[in-house]
Amino acid sequence: MRWMDIIRDVNEPSHPLSRLLAPRLAVLLKSFPAVVLTGARQTGKTTLVQQLPSKPPRAYLTLDDLDVLERARLEPAALVANAEGPLTLDEIQRSPDLLLAVKRAIDQRRTPGRFLLTGSANLLLMRRISESLAGRAAYLTLWPLTRREQLGLGTSGAWSRLLAAADRDWPAVLSAETAPEEDWRALARRGGYPTPAHELDDAEARSAWFAGYVRTYLERDLLEISAVASLVDVRRLMRAICLRLGGLLNQTEVARDIGMSQPTVHRHLNLLETTYQLVRLPAFTVNRTKRLLKTPRVFWCDTGLAMHLAGETTPQGAHLESLVLQDLLTWRDSLPVEAEILYWRTAAGDEVDFVIEQDGMLLPIEVKTGRRSSLADVRSLKLFRQEYADRVRPGLLLHTGSEIAWLADGVLAAPWWRVF
Repeated sequence: MRWMDIIRDVNEPSHPLSRLLAPRLAVLLKSFPAVVLTGARQTGKTTLVQQLPSKPPRAYLTLDDLDVLERARLEPAALVANAEGPLTLDEIQRSPDLLLAVKRAIDQRRTPGRFLLTGSANLLLMRRISESLAGRAAYLTLWPLTRREQLGLGTSGAWSRLLAAADRDWPAVLSAETAPEEDWRALARRGGYPTPAHELDDAEARSAWFAGYVRTYLERDLLEISAVASLVDVRRLMRAICLRLGGLLNQTEVARDIGMSQPTVHRHLNLLETTYQLVRLPAFTVNRTKRLLKTPRVFWCDTGLAMHLAGETTPQGAHLESLVLQDLLTWRDSLPVEAEILYWRTAAGDEVDFVIEQDGMLLPIEVKTGRRSSLADVRSLKLFRQEYADRVRPGLLLHTGSEIAWLADGVLAAPWWRVF
């Protein structure tokens, strides 16, 4: 049996969990003729779309089925035209020409919710198809399970509740959170992919799943989306990135360390980002255009997979930061209003791990693995608040202890598990 068959066999959890994105997806299907749901392979896209209630029932076709894929490539218009009611097309990136047929069908009849498309690649970053559904589709991203989704709560962290509350009420807001305390290191090891996070309790079984995932991803997804001369080189690059988790992305340095040309590294990093493996965290600046010129921090989409790729067994501070980022991204992409997740760094080296920017307001977040916090831990948060005093909310210092307390003027220290 091939690795991709093993992955497919465990794709559907026996007890599907509620996803934060489901209500947003249902709302958009009532307004747009097409909704595109993308995300890394195995984040649960197929499970989510098949669980959605639909009247009339929604037909389902997956391009993982070789017969369907052949029809999509040879007769895309006929495949779309044969659907009498709403249609779900799974793994749409496997046949980009099918999107042109979807576009023509929408132009002939713009019925809300007519097409629900899923894919394991960011269609907006794929050169051949980025313009196909312009003005016709809404786009959503499904990230790996948040901790609270794994707990069956179907939510992300308390970010919206904090932003909606008065500053003085933040301790009460977090004290009211009901998600239980747990060891963040266990959460980092299992990650958020539904199968290893929800179905597999054994570390050895998770390791085998991650190994199969990487082989499937390398053997099929990368080769289908772009010409890759050496899968071994891509694997080395993935490992190098996961060993630099949370650091500034210096492509020249990475190229030198793994013996690869800088243009090749650049091309492969873009490919990893297109397939939702690599996450680049932009820098915060007052001038939005300058954000494109600042060096991003680099993360991986899932901590469990990142540890597997790096060959690490003991989670580090960067893995706790990654857990925070994953929760923030899931929260951001479920919102009906825009929010940005960024980081802040000065030329002197002062840095704030994350900055939420929404409605002109800023919420800076620092992450520490210690159980107790000190005034030295809030230095960067205080500098950030001084710099942007006219529009900044209290700084949030996340730690691994259990106490919620104002550590300094405008800086609240709180356990990470109270927040997400």
